[in-house]
Amino acid sequence: MLCSNLYAQEKKSLAYPDEKHFKNMRQLTTGGDNAEAYFGFDNEHITFQRTNPAEGLSCDQIFYGTITKKPSETFKYKKVSTGKGRTTCAYLMPDKKHFLYASTHLAADTCPPTPDRSVIKKYVWPIYNSYDIFVADLNGKITKRLTNTPGYDAEGTVSPKGDKIVFTSMRNGDLDIYTMNIDGTNVQQITNTTGYDGGACFSPDGKKIVWRASRPTTPEEVKEYKDLLLQGLVMPTKMEVFVANADGTDVHQVTKLGKANWAPSFTPDSKHIVFASDYEYERGFPFNLYLIGIDGTGLERISHDGSFDAFPMFSPDGKKFIFSSNRNNNGGHDTNVFVCDWVN
Repeated sequence: MLCSNLYAQEKKSLAYPDEKHFKNMRQLTTGGDNAEAYFGFDNEHITFQRTNPAEGLSCDQIFYGTITKKPSETFKYKKVSTGKGRTTCAYLMPDKKHFLYASTHLAADTCPPTPDRSVIKKYVWPIYNSYDIFVADLNGKITKRLTNTPGYDAEGTVSPKGDKIVFTSMRNGDLDIYTMNIDGTNVQQITNTTGYDGGACFSPDGKKIVWRASRPTTPEEVKEYKDLLLQGLVMPTKMEVFVANADGTDVHQVTKLGKANWAPSFTPDSKHIVFASDYEYERGFPFNLYLIGIDGTGLERISHDGSFDAFPMFSPDGKKFIFSSNRNNNGGHDTNVFVCDWVN
């Protein structure tokens, strides 16, 4: 399945005047929900997940594409997951020939059921116990299964050193961060505090990891968290950003903003973090992007859309910045992938 997008050829500015770090912004996708776009090791290729019922994509599948050097050239991408089940969190491997991702396809060819929030009456995310992490080639052929334990295994990303994978698992009964070798061996647990630890990634120098975490503290909060987890659900409305050494030592909380602070990743200097947050808005929306030092100082808002900006990431060479946004969707609900040059 090969797709293209003519929005990349638009000349109008997609960035707001006060988004001073963004230059030469391009929209890479059009239509549906497109998110978690991550650069490969060569600064040019990306993977992302896409849902679009109009194309027969009733739940997320993984796509792979090349960011062209010339904005006038069309961004083309192809589906590289199996098309079965639901997928998430794809990341290109160091050999530039494979990628890893999580998928539920071994449990069923169809999409797993989504939570009925009208019954639960809370904003929740599903944590499917049928997720496992796989490696596939760029033609979609699965070449290895990296996890094979009961419960949720997903949210994997690769160290810039090319030696380790960090991921989230429920193998010990809670949602914790783990690392493993690039081949799936030597699994090590990194976090062990009650709460949802997820969305981890390495710093560009490979020395640290950053992730989002909920930390229920009162007996009522802990009970609510555990009761939802028994149903395969989490409520992601209270999360903060944490940093630790790559081996799990020296854990410390970076943000203390309240609300939902998530999708963190490092800046090229490994000294700052970019993340999404709704902390400025009482109703929990919109989400904007922010920069902060790993010591929790120097908070700066860097995006301005009045709806949703999230999933930020720098290219390995630090020149490009990619994220997902509701901007330029004619007031609809589509979420698309945008890329721009980064200006310090």
